[in-house]
Amino acid sequence: MAHSSTERIGKAAAESGMAGIMQLGKERTEAMLAVQKQLLDGYEEASRAWIARVKSEVELWSELAAKLSASSSIPEGMEAYRECVSHRMQMAAEDGKRLFDEGQKIIGTLTKSFGNGLSPFGNGLSQKHK
Repeated sequence: MAHSSTERIGKAAAESGMAGIMQLGKERTEAMLAVQKQLLDGYEEASRAWIARVKSEVELWSELAAKLSASSSIPEGMEAYRECVSHRMQMAAEDGKRLFDEGQKIIGTLTKSFGNGLSPFGNGLSQKHK
């Protein structure tokens, strides 16, 4: 009977260990899916912003074309061009800031996920869990 009791205890321990491993795998998978969802949401948001940005660039150059067509003198045309280039430079500065901010969001999401135990090395555990 002692042998049967030992076998049951061993089997229960093995099943318990397997359940723990399965639970850990499930938690890591859910965590990675959450990180991927955050990243995809960020990419989608950035995509919408860049599409709007492209539309505003098209509008800017269309307005310049209209102003140049309507100008009656070279100084008037030069002023329209100067205004357009000035606005375009402002847009370029905003583009740089937007690009930096979007990069920061992505890095923040990834850094937070690594801090929560997800590893970029594919094993699902960071060094602190080993």
